[in-house]
Amino acid sequence: QVQLVESGGGSVQPGGSLRLSCAASGRTFNPFAMDWYRLAPGKHRDLVARFMWITGNTNYTKSVEGRFTISKDGTKKTVYRQMDSLKPEDTAIYLCRAEYAMRNYWGRGTKVTASS
Repeated sequence: QVQLVESGGGSVQPGGSLRLSCAASGRTFNPFAMDWYRLAPGKHRDLVARFMWITGNTNYTKSVEGRFTISKDGTKKTVYRQMDSLKPEDTAIYLCRAEYAMRNYWGRGTKVTASS
């Protein structure tokens, strides 16, 4: 069984930065992919980025391209997302999802607010 725990959310002014983490529990963790979603107030859940665990290839949605960067620390079973130049429209709960052993695992999310 795998559990994912997100952290690093908070409140910043527009233009600020945050780094989110998604840490996995369990003995081994070698997912096919890690996805980051966000759920903004009054909107549907959107896929923000998809990170391929082995290759490190990442696809970002256009609205965050050039501002968000995903990396991993395999020894810590953790994926990081550096979020720079945050905008008010980035305000949302951010969730990570792992595709692992033919199952999807979700974290509970961490809240990000970009507001003046």
